[in-house]
Amino acid sequence: MNTLTEPAPSANGRRALHVGGRFATPDARAARGRAARATASRSSHAEFSPSSRRPDPIDVIERQSSTRLPELVPIRYGRMMESPFRFYRGAAAIMAGDLSRTPRTGITVQLCGDAHLVNFRLLASPERRLMFDINDFDETLPGPWEWDVKRLAASLVIAGRHNGFSRAESRSVVTTMVRFYREWMHRFAAMGNLAVWYTRVDVERLEAEYLDRLTKARRKRVERTVGAARRRDSLRAFEKLTTIRDGERRIAADPPLLVPIADLFPGVEGDAIAEQLAEVIGQYRVSLSPDRRVLLSQYHLVDVARKVVGVGSVGTRCWIVLMLGRDDQDPLFLQVKEADVSVLADYLPASEYANQGERVVSGQRLMQAASDIFLGWHRATGPDGRQRDFYVRQLYDWKGIAPVDEMPPANMRSFAALCGATLARAHARSGDRIAIASYLGNSDVFDRALAEFAEAYANQNERDHAALVEAVKSGRVTAESID
Repeated sequence: MNTLTEPAPSANGRRALHVGGRFATPDARAARGRAARATASRSSHAEFSPSSRRPDPIDVIERQSSTRLPELVPIRYGRMMESPFRFYRGAAAIMAGDLSRTPRTGITVQLCGDAHLVNFRLLASPERRLMFDINDFDETLPGPWEWDVKRLAASLVIAGRHNGFSRAESRSVVTTMVRFYREWMHRFAAMGNLAVWYTRVDVERLEAEYLDRLTKARRKRVERTVGAARRRDSLRAFEKLTTIRDGERRIAADPPLLVPIADLFPGVEGDAIAEQLAEVIGQYRVSLSPDRRVLLSQYHLVDVARKVVGVGSVGTRCWIVLMLGRDDQDPLFLQVKEADVSVLADYLPASEYANQGERVVSGQRLMQAASDIFLGWHRATGPDGRQRDFYVRQLYDWKGIAPVDEMPPANMRSFAALCGATLARAHARSGDRIAIASYLGNSDVFDRALAEFAEAYANQNERDHAALVEAVKSGRVTAESID
């Protein structure tokens, strides 16, 4: 009997494309997608109600904080307190537990794991073309494709509320995103494998095709964002983040957000940590391709500093490394960031990678159309004798973030459409795009369901944010407002 079965999912989902040792036909894969509706109907994804056994949200984020640098944790809480939108950006662990109790189609892709709208941004390809793609993969794991779509959908409603959108306007933004995800998944389902792999969102092409359709004000906003992204490179970081100290170029202090290692650990301890980080940089080279090892070998380490990054990542061990090449005007800034176990790990099969840095890098390479040429990983032993995993990438490489907290509804809809198409492309690379497209169908049933889910989850997020505010007021946790 020629039936499609899914063994335990692999990181790339390829085993789901086989029947009895042979590749499944497109018809068999489409049938699998339609059959998944019996397990989890499309309308069932509208459902969200917190479980009676739902953990206290403050307990969840406190457990995360227990492994982080204690002097930086109050900054994390200070940032999360600012608004429900910023809280959501730091609450991936809370939502992971909630998503684990929602309907599942059983179709696996490589998940971003934290697919909120601020994690979609402008990035540079190795060919120096500006692209739009997903940026943050700290939580990546193979899992149900619908989890990423739901996290993105809820973030759109939360951001819309932050911007003063009406319920109808927020709903329109979400249904636009999901419609583009669905329609682009159908396009990818009809493509050959190489065509899917080569697809990317090229900003220059977008500008040529769409800028003349925008109002003058919207066109200027887009041009400003694109221009700012192109200026964000190692030279810009060099100008912004360094100074001359004792006649030599060094990273400038901006405590507590940016602290040179010499200030953080004066004397022998600082020297020892600097040597360890130099060793990390030296040994992480093996995770790069040979040509990129040669390029990296042409730079030498000059200075190291601890940097506070993001919202959800605050408190993790994150270093920036200044390296110089041909001369003192040829800089390279690398970010060495701690990689912990994914927040999804309690709810999904174990990662095939023992090194969490390799997990992050492998997920990023699989989901992005083109990744940073210096993206790699390493495991290192810290001064406390504990082993920790890290991944390495360039600090600035034409990265640009859309000003989502300033967007009116029309702009947010356009941005949401781009995010939906981009997420579909990322999922189509690793999962069964034909089955997902077949499951979604051509109607808007799933679109409308996700709009209901996003509204309900935005309400839950507001309650969780209020719980954090109350925890700070009561002294249960300490927050520090620094930005």
